[in-house]
Amino acid sequence: MQSLRVNGYDMAYLDIGRGRPLVCVHGSLCDFRVWSPVLGPLTARGRVIALSLRHFFPENWDGSGNTYSLAQHIDDMIAFIEQLDAGPVDLMGHSRGGHICFRVAQRRPDLLRKLILAEPGGEIDASLDSDYTLGPWAMAEPISAAAERIAEGDIDGGLEIFLSALHVPWKRLPAAAKQLLRDNATTLIGDARDARLPFAKSDAESIRTPTLFIGGGATRGLLAKVLHTLAAHVAGSRTEMIAGATHSMFEQAPQAYSKIVLDFLAE
Repeated sequence: MQSLRVNGYDMAYLDIGRGRPLVCVHGSLCDFRVWSPVLGPLTARGRVIALSLRHFFPENWDGSGNTYSLAQHIDDMIAFIEQLDAGPVDLMGHSRGGHICFRVAQRRPDLLRKLILAEPGGEIDASLDSDYTLGPWAMAEPISAAAERIAEGDIDGGLEIFLSALHVPWKRLPAAAKQLLRDNATTLIGDARDARLPFAKSDAESIRTPTLFIGGGATRGLLAKVLHTLAAHVAGSRTEMIAGATHSMFEQAPQAYSKIVLDFLAE
């Protein structure tokens, strides 16, 4: 594990392999360890930099302060890539990390060669969704309820609330996966306070970086809708689905996921 000083914060990361960097950005409740199932296949043919965002493991954050937000993480990612000083990088994000990577591509396309979005998190506004109505994000209530439990010390109870909203059964998760989530549970307190803009049609149409969307064939609900809607409006993008997989696709099907990524990067 290494660290890079970014906007006054030491960002922890793994740097494995040689070649142009593929920078990997985790989603909610995760950290650089979540990419472990695909590090072997991906680093066999290139360099992978898997990082932990501000306030995620290995930091033991207490949920206080105002330095946890999507906007802060986007600023941190831009500064991180700049400080790598490795030229345009390939950028890959999963879930909330996919949202962050999307916004980096909007603001600083000069930093990127290719963009990979694995079921990016967030919502789509009325310009993309005829069913959209003004009001709280669909995930706002479960995140708030989960954060309240976690702040009270009921870590597992809060995590179960959050995962249930994503159709992920907490009780069926293996012990290692549960521990990773526990290590990052307090970041849901930050998520509950965060205000994020939904994706608009103009946002999707502004992406000019060659983009690959990856989804789990069995993923249900908002995540699947966001994936396919954004993909339909990002010019020249490609979508690959992994049959039988859900949101944790690269953990469930690491070889299939890695092949899709490597084939795209090799073009």
